[in-house]
Amino acid sequence: MKTILLLAKRELEYYINTIWGYLVLGIVLLIDGILFNAFALTSTPRLSSDVLEDFFYFASGTTMVAGILLAMRLFAEERQTGTLILLESSPISDSQIVLGKFLGSIGFLSIITLLSIYMPILIQVNGKVSWGQIGAGYIGLFGLGSITIALGIFGSTLAKSQLFSAITGVCLLVLMLLGWLLGKVSSPPLDEIFSYIALFDRHFQPFMQGRINTESLIFFFSVTCVLLVLSTRIQQIRRQA
Repeated sequence: MKTILLLAKRELEYYINTIWGYLVLGIVLLIDGILFNAFALTSTPRLSSDVLEDFFYFASGTTMVAGILLAMRLFAEERQTGTLILLESSPISDSQIVLGKFLGSIGFLSIITLLSIYMPILIQVNGKVSWGQIGAGYIGLFGLGSITIALGIFGSTLAKSQLFSAITGVCLLVLMLLGWLLGKVSSPPLDEIFSYIALFDRHFQPFMQGRINTESLIFFFSVTCVLLVLSTRIQQIRRQA
């Protein structure tokens, strides 16, 4: 466990000490703020809960994009620069490497996400929203971030460059986002499978509306674990090749 935490700290320090981490952080908060002011805080009278729901709707998109941007470099960049060989030649297992990189990335993404808390608080100035709805929304964002980081790591273990790593992660993410549409045009039993993997429509919307969905929590955790296991296996194959 100590090794995993040291690797997580290494990744977290990379984001904190390099321009890339601050660039992602700044872009995410800037876009969140612009969308929040342009579409959520309108001059038309609205229920505070609806405004908060819109905030989480826009924040879900920036969270997923940030997850891909943060994770695409984890293996691909180190493979390009040759530093990955140092980890592979050390007495550290592939599962520890994958998990350490995941924890470091999800830690920094969590920091970015929590820094946006001032926007829901602003709603309280002229309205009233439930802290339960705010909490549920952020739990949903962490779930989205977890899966997106895991998708990015999976793409990064497959690809030799950061560009192809990002493309792989985005393609898999789009597939999960379009699950609801694929479910409508597919025949049984594929329709049920596609509907179940609909990341936003089936699994995030309840949190956005202030409801903690146990099925979705299990989905977030299970998919993240499966992707990390697959990433570990790919890394093992690459190390043995």
